[in-house]
Amino acid sequence: MKVLAIGGATIDTIVSIADRNVEQLILRNADAAYLLLEVGRKIEAEDISVHCGGGAVNAAVAMSRLGHETSVLVKLGRDFRADVILSRLAAEGITTCYAVRDENAPTGTSVFVSAHDRNTAVITFRGTNSLITSADLDGRAFAVDLVYVAGLSDASADYFPEIVERANAAGALVAANPGIRQLSTRQEAFRSTLGKIDILAINRHEATALVPWLAARGDGGAASLALEPGPELPDLARRGFSGNGSTMTLARFFKCLMALGPRWIVVTDGKDGAYIGSASGITYCPALPVGIIGTAGAGDAFNATFSAFILMGSPADEAAAAAAINSASVVNHLDTQTGLLTGKALAVQVAEQRYALRLRHWSSR
Repeated sequence: MKVLAIGGATIDTIVSIADRNVEQLILRNADAAYLLLEVGRKIEAEDISVHCGGGAVNAAVAMSRLGHETSVLVKLGRDFRADVILSRLAAEGITTCYAVRDENAPTGTSVFVSAHDRNTAVITFRGTNSLITSADLDGRAFAVDLVYVAGLSDASADYFPEIVERANAAGALVAANPGIRQLSTRQEAFRSTLGKIDILAINRHEATALVPWLAARGDGGAASLALEPGPELPDLARRGFSGNGSTMTLARFFKCLMALGPRWIVVTDGKDGAYIGSASGITYCPALPVGIIGTAGAGDAFNATFSAFILMGSPADEAAAAAAINSASVVNHLDTQTGLLTGKALAVQVAEQRYALRLRHWSSR
């Protein structure tokens, strides 16, 4: 099938530092940890490598390797970084004719610092990623089966409603993976478009940002399903969401959000797995127990794979299992794309590991 990925494209510099060379500070009363580098001291790295990345590029590579005819709509500068990205996409068989070049702004780039738990700290320069406008949205690009909208940076997020509208007009399935900045500083553009999104994919932090708004709306009535209580429940299912003075159970969160339009809602929770909300209820998919080399790109792999399998008509549990396996393969590598599996390799692993994942499902009443 044909897929279009829209969003960010970057050059990623990944710095891997031995634990002994950098200190980690973990706050006991907050969900936060920090890497501490000594000022004025040259820190020895284990490795420094350069890769292509960005939400749209990661998703495009994932879907292309799964066998879909994939194109990207990204904004790049007229510089060496852009040339590297375009060359990489071409090597993956991804169509780049809708990539836009800006003569006056540089291509985005990021620096990842990997140490201790390998959950990378990221320093990012968004560059042309924040400059997508209506004029860049070539109508021909939307003649596809799936439009996957990765996170849009800064002013580019203002055009999120237009992107989704164009995808709807073309009859495409719409998957969206908005970032935290898009859900905070530009939440109105996101809210106005919810009814036209088929698959909404966010992480736990991003979901929490929506809780005050959803709680204030009061939509959804009583939760349509109950998760059996007890310590055996996964953490998020047991504790729910809490942010800015508002709390919400997982079941209510899914019901309130689905009442606004999306047919599938994905909430990823890092090493604690992922939750899928759909008309049939909630599916919990644990993360595979694997050694972690780097966490960068794991969310992109999960969300792109889930969307690709839904596009092919797979049920949500099968799509979640495939997404978990592909994501686990990515974290076995330092960069965001090396671990992405081909469709054939993923099919083999799904057959071998699907039942070992021990998915759980709570049905709607």
